[in-house]
Amino acid sequence: MHTFTVWAPAASTVSLVLVDGAQKEAQKEAREMSRADGGWWRLEVPDAGPGTDYAFSVDGSNPMPDPRSAWQPDGVHGFSRVFDTAQFTWTDAGWSGLDVRGSVFYELHLGTFTPEGTLDAAAEHLDYLVALGVQVVSLMPVAAFPGQHGWGYDGVALYAVHEPYGGPLALQRFVDRCHALGLAVCLDVVYNHLGPSGNYLDSFGPYFTAKHTTPWGPAVNLDDEGSVEVRRWICDNALRWFGEFHLDALRLDAVHALADDSPRHLLAQLSVESAELSAQVGRPLGLVAESDLNDPRMVEPVADGGLGMTAQWSDDYHHALHTLLTGETAGYYEDFAAPGVFAKTLTQVFLHDGSYSTFRGRDWGHKVDPARHRGAEFLAYTSNHDQVGNRALGDRPALTTGQQAIAAALVITSPYTPMLFMGEEWGASTPWRYFTDHEEPELADAVRTGRRREFAAYGWDAEEIPDPQDPQTWRSSVLDWSEHGESPHRELLAWYRDLLALRARTDDLRDDRLGSVGITAGPDGDWLVVERGSLRIVVNLAAETAVVPVDRAPRYEVMTFGTAEVGADGVTLSGHGVAVLAV
Repeated sequence: MHTFTVWAPAASTVSLVLVDGAQKEAQKEAREMSRADGGWWRLEVPDAGPGTDYAFSVDGSNPMPDPRSAWQPDGVHGFSRVFDTAQFTWTDAGWSGLDVRGSVFYELHLGTFTPEGTLDAAAEHLDYLVALGVQVVSLMPVAAFPGQHGWGYDGVALYAVHEPYGGPLALQRFVDRCHALGLAVCLDVVYNHLGPSGNYLDSFGPYFTAKHTTPWGPAVNLDDEGSVEVRRWICDNALRWFGEFHLDALRLDAVHALADDSPRHLLAQLSVESAELSAQVGRPLGLVAESDLNDPRMVEPVADGGLGMTAQWSDDYHHALHTLLTGETAGYYEDFAAPGVFAKTLTQVFLHDGSYSTFRGRDWGHKVDPARHRGAEFLAYTSNHDQVGNRALGDRPALTTGQQAIAAALVITSPYTPMLFMGEEWGASTPWRYFTDHEEPELADAVRTGRRREFAAYGWDAEEIPDPQDPQTWRSSVLDWSEHGESPHRELLAWYRDLLALRARTDDLRDDRLGSVGITAGPDGDWLVVERGSLRIVVNLAAETAVVPVDRAPRYEVMTFGTAEVGADGVTLSGHGVAVLAV
C-alpha cells in the first residue's frame, strides 16, 4: 500500500500514471486522484510501494515527475520512483553530532572528486580526510539535475539524489560511513532558483512569482499567493535531509536571492523548525548561509530579530587574502588591494561594512560587533567552487607552493571556521571548470554563448573559454589522486596536515573571539605577523629572504614552510616562507 499525494491547487483533474517497472513503454491506465484540503490531491494504491514508478498528469497533461520525488532513476524528465528511506539500516546510533562552528570543512564535488564520480567512490577516500584533519565533509548539491555531469546548481528535483552519483540509498550509505569515522556531513542545497531543464513546477502550482525577479528569472514564491505551501515544500525538504538522511548541516546557496517580504523570512522559519528538530533528535543541526549582503544579522538569533543561521561564508576574507597573495585587482577584487584591507578582514570579518563598494557602485554591508559575534560564525577559505570555477579558465590560484602554504596558514590559524576546497591541500594541478550536460541543443548553445560573452567583456578571447558542454571540460576537472604523493605536492600536503593538527591541539588557535587576534604588517606590505595567544604566525610575502621582527622574543619554532632562522628579535625567513613561533 502506498498513498500518492501532490499539490496542484488550480487543477480541475489530476491523474496518477503508473508504469510497469519491467516495461517502461507499457504505460498503465491513468488513475484519477481525489481532491483533498488545501489544493492537495491523493490516491491510495494497494499494489504500489518501494520501486513503483509513477508520474502525475495535471488537467490531461503529459506525465510529469513528482515535485517531491525521492528518486529519478531515469533522469529529471523521467518517471519518479517510490523510495522508502526507512528501509535503510543505520549504524550511527552513537553519533552525537557536531557543532559545525569552528570545525574544519572540506568542500567537494562528487562528480570530480574521483574518476568514478559517485558517492560510493568518494567514501573510499574518507579515511584520507580523517587523517588530513577534516571534520565536516561539505558536499556540493546532489539534487537531481539534467544530464550526467554538472555543478548541481541547476537541480530541478530537490528531493531526489542525482542518479549518476548513486541515488538516495548511496547518500544514506555515505552519511552512515562518515559518522562511523567521526565526520559530519553538510549538504549544499539550492532554494533560490531551479534550472530550466526538467523544471515542471509551474504546471502544478504557483511555485514562482513575478512579484520579484532574480538573475534566473521569476523568483521562487515565498510571499505571494500560494506561498505557504511553497515555503512548506522548501522547509520539508531541509527537514527531510536532516531527519531521513541524518545530515548534520545544510549550506544554503545564495540566500540573498531569496526574495521574501513576508513578516517572517523563510530563513528565520527554517532556523526555528531546524532547532525544533534538533531538540527532537538530540544532535546539532547547522544552517550555513552563502550571503552577499555582508550583514551579521544573518547569524543572529531569530529571537533577537536575526535570521538564525549557524554560520555564513565570508567572501571578503577570501578576496583580501587572494589579492594579498596574487596582486590581482580586477572585478570585485578592486577594493581589496588597499593597505590594511587584509588586517581588517582578519579582525572585523567584512571589508565592506557600510563602506563604498566600487564593484557594486554603492555603500555596502554592516559592521560586525566583536562583543556580539564570534569568528566561528564565519567561514574562511583560500578557494571554493565559486572562486575557482567561475574564473574564465577554471584555474586555481596561480601561487607558488610557498604562497599556498602561506594561504593555508592564514586560514587555518584564523579565528574563523576554516574550509578547504578539494585538492587545494596538495596544490592540485587540475583546474576546476564550469561544465554542463544539457540535452537540449538550444540550451547548450545559450550556456556556451553566455559564458563566452561574459568573459569577453573582460578581454578574453572567446575561443580560450572552455566549452561547458565539451566532456573534456568536465574530465579535465577530475582530481588526479596520483599526484599528492609526489613533490612538491607531498610537502604541501604534510604542511596542511601539520597545521590542522596544530589547530586541533592548541586552544589559542581555536579561540574564535575576534578581539583575540592581532596583526602587524611591514611598512612596504612585504611581511605579516599574526598574533594568536602565545603563537605568532610569521609570513614573508616577498620572493627574497627577509628578516621579520616579532613583538616578543621567540622561544622556539613550532613549524615552518621554507627555511627559517629564529633570532632574539624575530625570524629570518626565505622568500614566500611562513613560520609558526612560540613566544
